[in-house]
Amino acid sequence: MIKPPALRPGSRIALVSPASPFARDEFDKGCAELRRLGFEPVWHDSVFDRMGFTSGPPELRAAAFVRAWSDPSVAAVMAVRGGYGSVQLLPELEGWQPSHAPKLFIGYSDNTSILTWLTGRHGLTALHGPMLDGRLARGTEGYDEQSFLRLVTGEGVGLELAPEGLATVQPGEESGPLFGGTLSLLCASLGTPFACDPPSGCVLFLEDVNERPFRLHRMLTQLRLAGVLGRAKAVVFGEMRGCDEEKAGVTARAIVEEFAADLTAETGAPVLFGFPSGHTTGPCWSLPVGSRVRVRADHRPAVIVEESPVA
Repeated sequence: MIKPPALRPGSRIALVSPASPFARDEFDKGCAELRRLGFEPVWHDSVFDRMGFTSGPPELRAAAFVRAWSDPSVAAVMAVRGGYGSVQLLPELEGWQPSHAPKLFIGYSDNTSILTWLTGRHGLTALHGPMLDGRLARGTEGYDEQSFLRLVTGEGVGLELAPEGLATVQPGEESGPLFGGTLSLLCASLGTPFACDPPSGCVLFLEDVNERPFRLHRMLTQLRLAGVLGRAKAVVFGEMRGCDEEKAGVTARAIVEEFAADLTAETGAPVLFGFPSGHTTGPCWSLPVGSRVRVRADHRPAVIVEESPVA
């Protein structure tokens, strides 16, 4: 994997909107938080464009992404929000090589499409971490400051990520490069030129929001039939916020436990549930996509960072 340079005090972070538009007050509050952390947010005015449910037409969003990435004064590129639309950029970016000028990309949710494209197609590490809208805009109520800062500045090796609520579903301990993101986006990529295609021996991170249990079951079945689940040495599930169906007595964790038992029987993979990265009820923790992590699934469950996502 190719590691982009670490961020330093004063590093410029380019803000892009590859997916849906956002509220200006969220943008301004998020910029203020980046400045508090010691970084300089920068953007092109096209970030405020709107076209229906996206931040302008695909070609404009793709051009803004390339412009930000190609600016030698920019150290990282951060998505303002998710929503829908980032997958539309990928055909527009065909032939362009982001690895020629590596930068750290930061985002989650719909931007799973870009994370998967950067890590899988171009071999770049990235960060599954907070965006401006609803996260940095809320200050430290919206994101975990320690995991974010230590990972973007290159101080993350040895960092033990053991958030409250993380639980062991299947015990064990394994290491591997971390891949994944929002489950529905990973499944939607299958069968396309930009398919989720993690390497054998990976640690797979899967999270989502407001998906009914039967939909989670369907998507996990799809990943299993596509051979993706079988490549994982360990699987870490997110909180799965809003995915329980209490009236029917079916929970997201019950679905995960069913798949985890089969997966562990087949491959011995340890499984964790409840890691708060992405769509979380509390602060969003950061995870280093493409970098090596160790999953400890016991009475002290944790994800331990073994390799920095930045150089």
